[in-house]
Amino acid sequence: MYKYIRTEKDGHVYVLTLDRAEKRNAFTPTMVNEIHHAFQQANEDEDIKVVVVKAEGPIFCAGMDLKTFENPDLDIPNPYIENQNISLGEVFDGLYKPSIAVVEGNVIAGGFLIVLGCSYVYCSRSVQFRLPELEIGLFPFQVMASLLKVMPEKKVLQLCLETQYFDAEKAKDYGIVDGFLEETNIETLISSFANKSTKAMKQGIQALRTLPKVDYFERYKFLKEVLDNLKMEK
Repeated sequence: MYKYIRTEKDGHVYVLTLDRAEKRNAFTPTMVNEIHHAFQQANEDEDIKVVVVKAEGPIFCAGMDLKTFENPDLDIPNPYIENQNISLGEVFDGLYKPSIAVVEGNVIAGGFLIVLGCSYVYCSRSVQFRLPELEIGLFPFQVMASLLKVMPEKKVLQLCLETQYFDAEKAKDYGIVDGFLEETNIETLISSFANKSTKAMKQGIQALRTLPKVDYFERYKFLKEVLDNLKMEK
């Protein structure tokens, strides 16, 4: 039912593949909404323990397709999904299952929102990363919010100001990447979720996302309430 992505459920694993290789997997408003729809399906399916995000073609994601965002008539709506004005960062924040990005192609501009939105990121050593927005008179505004999850503010600003490619080793040093595919058994990581409680993981992720909005002195009370509710539902 999707135009720009593919999804597949295999036991406890839900695989989402970016499938717009001819456009370097640049995302359109429809593509963002398809990912959002797919993640809602994953959230609601108690059998799904982990989501794996992959991409077709030599580029993992080249970021936003600016032409389709500036002129929605160039986009191809999905008749089964009503498009919402939602950002890709919000979409990944709304996924309440552990997620693993398997990155085998370069990540450019808004493509950072995908890898930074995942719980785990493993890439090939040959992958390169780039934030080129300043070269066309823009700035990676939304990416900044995601970078702040893994980097200090000063380093975030420096990365946004530097428009050249940087390698996978540097991405690992920054915390953008957790490891390399050549040295990691991804299947073992995926299998490790098979017997873990879907409900506990989902509520844990939801609580973590909510925590910044909770008053500092109320946080332990909030988390105790979440724990008590989880115990009652067991």
